[in-house]
Amino acid sequence: MVNSASPGGPAALDGPAGLDGSAAGCAADAAGQRPLDGILVADFSRVLAGPLCTMTLADLGARVVKVERPGAGDDTRSWGPPWSETGSTYFESVNRNKESVCLDLSDPDDLQAARELALRADVLVENFKPGGLDRLGLGYAELSTANPGLVYASISGFGTTGGRDIPGYDFIVQALGGLMSITGEADGAPYKAGVALVDVLTAKDATIAVLAALQARRATGRGSHVQLNLLSSLQGALANQGQAFLGAGAVPARMGNAHPSIVPYQLLECADGPLAVACGNDAQFRRLAGELGAPDLAADGRFATNSARVQHREALVPLLEELLAAAPAAQWQERLTRAGVPAGRVAGIDDGIAYAESLGLEPTIEVRDASGAVSGRQLRHPAVWEPPLAPRVQAPPRLGEHTDSVLSWLRSEEAERQPTDHLS
Repeated sequence: MVNSASPGGPAALDGPAGLDGSAAGCAADAAGQRPLDGILVADFSRVLAGPLCTMTLADLGARVVKVERPGAGDDTRSWGPPWSETGSTYFESVNRNKESVCLDLSDPDDLQAARELALRADVLVENFKPGGLDRLGLGYAELSTANPGLVYASISGFGTTGGRDIPGYDFIVQALGGLMSITGEADGAPYKAGVALVDVLTAKDATIAVLAALQARRATGRGSHVQLNLLSSLQGALANQGQAFLGAGAVPARMGNAHPSIVPYQLLECADGPLAVACGNDAQFRRLAGELGAPDLAADGRFATNSARVQHREALVPLLEELLAAAPAAQWQERLTRAGVPAGRVAGIDDGIAYAESLGLEPTIEVRDASGAVSGRQLRHPAVWEPPLAPRVQAPPRLGEHTDSVLSWLRSEEAERQPTDHLS
């Protein structure tokens, strides 16, 4: 049996008390519940898609117990630089509001503890190689017999049939799934997105599926096995580009920052650099032409309608850039925004966060360690609720931080197994 030093169990072990340990946190909880208060999630996932799904559930109130390998933990604990004062920023980005318990699933006692956790859980999220947990007695078929209300979410790279043995890395899925073929300059190399976008999309799909399965359980009393894979999530997000092929037989290609169906909807060069300009309708283009001092452009038959502008983009873009060269991008952004034309400079992530703050969007939250001290700042869950949800601000856990407290809870004869029907 693995036992890590226990710094004291989190407040989540005793119910939905304020995770920051403060009177304000407890008062906030008393004022209003979170949507998933009372839901227990057994998190057998690692890296990004699964952990982002379970962190979202935790942000919404669920208690999430993250099962990690002794000694190493989630792969992303070692993915750095960059490092914060407390660890890998990659790991920390998707693991707040969780409890970490180290279990060696090759050890019979630890495996039994994992099974007990799964039997008490409302939700189990895993991204083992397809069939991996089945061989350990932790598959859906076996667990659902004893825990019929269990919502079991499995995430793979390429599904459980012909692609079951293909490792599921975001970069490879972006290549094989078609995203890289439409990302980059037309005459240049294909590029991946600047973030592991497919993992993020899959996490959101998994969250939606879990929430829908929990809602269905309210009516039926039974859980579900929901299966997701990175390739399907990517292809489900291709939207207009995918439908261009399915509906018209057109295979999209790389166009740099240009849009296949809207012009101008791209970066345009100004006196000191690029400006993103997006004219989604003809009225916006007329306002653009007027602000540039060339209203006749909007009356030109080649440019009067969007379909005409798409056909004549190679003629229009140089004319626009010639006019934009008269001033720097920042000045054009201010003028065009004031005129009702969507426009923005290309900003860094630091500038983007500062811009969101300037708009009053509060893009970040402070997280606190077990002592209640602020240990860092993270991007918050993007939804805003009215009335506000009680805040959850527990920092990402240290490896095995809650092993002793969770195992004690699992062994306790007084502990009641989580209900699995939630019909009331």
